[in-house]
Amino acid sequence: MLIEFEVGNFLSFKDPVRLSMVAANPIKEYLEDNTCEAGKMRLLKSAVIYGANASGKSNLINAIGTMRLFVLNSSKDMQASQEIGVKPFKFDAKKEKEASHFEIFFLLNDSRYRYGFEADRKIIQKEWLFCTEKQKESTLFLREGENIDVREGFKEGGGLEEKTRSNALFLSVVAQFNGAISVSIVKWFSEVWPIHGLFDSEWGEYTKILLQNASMHKKIIDLITFADVGIMEINLNENVFPIIPAGTTISPTALAGGPMSSRLQTSSLLSTRHKRFNQGIEDGYVNLDFATEESEGTKKLFSIVGPILRALNNGNLVYIDELDAKLHPLLTRAIVRMFNSRESNPKNAQLVFATHDTNLLQDRLRRDQIWFTEKNNLGATDLYSLAEFKSPEGKKVRSDDSFERSYIKGKYGAIPYLGNFEELFKSEEEANGSAS
Repeated sequence: MLIEFEVGNFLSFKDPVRLSMVAANPIKEYLEDNTCEAGKMRLLKSAVIYGANASGKSNLINAIGTMRLFVLNSSKDMQASQEIGVKPFKFDAKKEKEASHFEIFFLLNDSRYRYGFEADRKIIQKEWLFCTEKQKESTLFLREGENIDVREGFKEGGGLEEKTRSNALFLSVVAQFNGAISVSIVKWFSEVWPIHGLFDSEWGEYTKILLQNASMHKKIIDLITFADVGIMEINLNENVFPIIPAGTTISPTALAGGPMSSRLQTSSLLSTRHKRFNQGIEDGYVNLDFATEESEGTKKLFSIVGPILRALNNGNLVYIDELDAKLHPLLTRAIVRMFNSRESNPKNAQLVFATHDTNLLQDRLRRDQIWFTEKNNLGATDLYSLAEFKSPEGKKVRSDDSFERSYIKGKYGAIPYLGNFEELFKSEEEANGSAS
């Protein structure tokens, strides 16, 4: 499970900011549903990020994805001369020349790992891995420049220092040589799935695969039926789609470029069944072509259903940018509630998402689950939770505050400050007259 994520000098983040999934004391509301006990800690099952357009919400989601992809690919897919895909803060000349910073703290197999690195476009400047068992944190390895210090608890890394390129992560290299700890950590990253709510169609291929499994098929149909989009059943040509057991780790990259890719370009072979009526009386059913006759909202719902159900089924982390795009607010709320529930989320899957849907602020969220991004006058993003926020008088937000109303009024910051749009449409004469 995700405990904390920190990023600095990346995109709009000048100084390090930290997203924490640790339940804050002494907040007690929705304790049993929205939080869980994990490794002697109490962690949140979901976190929502609000902020004005261009405030940095997507950049935070992007930062998690950038770290994930680099861990998975740096040792095998990059060439020695290839640049590292980090994007430092550009509005400060000094920062643009410095390394970007990433650190993640997570729970895996009853151990807490703290892993991070600092990298510029050319080289990994620093890299570190710590492990906490019981209460003591021990160092597994430390890297600074070309020097990699491998400690006793990470014997699997011994002898691989010289095999690590300056633009590759040591953790990823050790995993390539089947080191037990490193493989388990890289696998954890591979099971953390990113979704962009505006560009989600690639995940539809995974949902199609899950339709081959009887129990997952029923869950998908039940959820889509619950969404009230009129679909009774979803059919696909079973000779085209590979049969893969539910829970198999498959990424969109694998789907797009793997051996099965030529067999998956078949959206037109997916059809949906709807009721048909004759003079107001039910008269059989009609099939619609999914690709050309279903709405964009229905297509998005289908695309994200598979990864969401997989996360709930396996207890994984999924992070979504623009969750609310193309979805009705009630449906967005239902998705969030699935994670904040003991019944539908018994394995403590986690959801981190960015949204503009302020209706969610009225719906069973704890103050420590609500986060805001806001840019300062230098263009740098700050990240803070509602549990941390204090009024100008130094008062914290009460649990009985109207979160949505207060946010819209600007009490918590993180909203756009708009001028009068009507002024933009005044005629030149009106503008000159008001000026005189």
